[in-house]
Amino acid sequence: MSNSHKALWAECLQIIKANVTEQQFKTWFAPIVFESYSEAEHTLLVQVPSPYVYEYLEQYYVGLLSKVLARVFGTSVALRYRIVTVVTENNQKVVTEVAGDPVTEIEAPRPTTRGNKSPTLLDAAVPQGLNPQLDPKKTFHNFIEGDSNKLPRTVGISIAEHPGKSTFNPFFVFGPSGCGKTHLINAIGVKAKETYPQKRVLYVSARLFQVQFTDAVRQNTTNDFINFYQSIDVLIVDDIQEWATSPKTLDTFFHIFDHLFRLGKQIVLASDRPPVDLQGVKDRLLTRFSCGLIAELEHPNEQLCIDILNAKCRRDGLKIPADVIQYIAATANGSVRDLEGVVNSLMAYSIVYNSAVDMRLAERIIKRAVKVDNHPLTIDDILEKVCTHYKVTQQHVFSKSRKRDYVHVRQVSMYLAQKYTKMPAARIGQLIGNRDHSTVIHSCNTIEKRLKTDKAFSAELSSIENSFKLKK
Repeated sequence: MSNSHKALWAECLQIIKANVTEQQFKTWFAPIVFESYSEAEHTLLVQVPSPYVYEYLEQYYVGLLSKVLARVFGTSVALRYRIVTVVTENNQKVVTEVAGDPVTEIEAPRPTTRGNKSPTLLDAAVPQGLNPQLDPKKTFHNFIEGDSNKLPRTVGISIAEHPGKSTFNPFFVFGPSGCGKTHLINAIGVKAKETYPQKRVLYVSARLFQVQFTDAVRQNTTNDFINFYQSIDVLIVDDIQEWATSPKTLDTFFHIFDHLFRLGKQIVLASDRPPVDLQGVKDRLLTRFSCGLIAELEHPNEQLCIDILNAKCRRDGLKIPADVIQYIAATANGSVRDLEGVVNSLMAYSIVYNSAVDMRLAERIIKRAVKVDNHPLTIDDILEKVCTHYKVTQQHVFSKSRKRDYVHVRQVSMYLAQKYTKMPAARIGQLIGNRDHSTVIHSCNTIEKRLKTDKAFSAELSSIENSFKLKK
């Protein structure tokens, strides 16, 4: 029986081959290996070489798979994937099984009219019908901890384990684009839902909230809209800075916020700036945003970028040389989003062209994926400004002297070089006194820690950075 099912799968491949290009078939379908078929459960188990292949098949070819399986097997078939990856440290294989989407139940296209229909009281009355709108891939497990996110991550876990019962309510997270805000607040929602399945958890972007509110006003269902949001146990709102010019949306959210807060429901908010910088938001709402905990997420430093890249490579079964990892980490502008985009591109090129990932390929990807400054600062520019500020010569910086003043100038130069250039730490070390990679990392960490506690030093460094802008 197994052989006959294997033959049916081979027939499926022949049909698929006739409906895609040769390159598409070779890249995505040829590597699939038939494992088994369960008559009782009508389940087909196949093996794929990486999570990336599984995700690509599910995203782009689930419709084709649905039609072909139904045609060949003659029944509704559930598809399961066995993902086999190799852990590079000990060369052991890690096997994961995941269920694909119900491939025989492809959702029909929906009309676009009232596509942003507001939730109603009927939705609120059926807890099990609420879609939390969370991304199951953005969890605490793959939110790598570092100096730039340790506090927000720790607090986020505490909130997810005890929503509404801690002093961290509301929890306001802010930081620049690409630092991991959306991942963090999504992880809070995922863990809260796992810990308390009965709770009504909802993630919503500020823009969608505003569109729903506008739709509710137009349809004269504003009360239903407010009642729905006031029924949520854990409300997570992303990018609230987008409401700054929408006073009616802010007034409505104020009533929702006040109701949830008085009932002890958890509120999590994310923005690209702190509450004090939210222009157009009334004081009554700003004070409520600030009464819990305000936590800043910073761009990850180079070491955290390296940790994030290594974790993603282990998770996706991708082998990237250490020097390429270091180059990507130093070049991605401290943006987690850029890091993931570069790795995904490397993975796609590696699979499609069956080639190894090397520095040459990484440089090509970086040029296309990461915004590069048209007038980049050089190490010489940085050294010139830093040395002028501290009244020392570059020879002092390059020397082996351990004199405190010279060490400080050297560390500041390395920190600013890492921040403003696209060079890996090893190259920075070579150009600043022929120091090694670890010295640069240590110097950057030292400066970052001091910046957090020494306001005078922070102002001093800002003065040097302003001199860069004048030069440009």
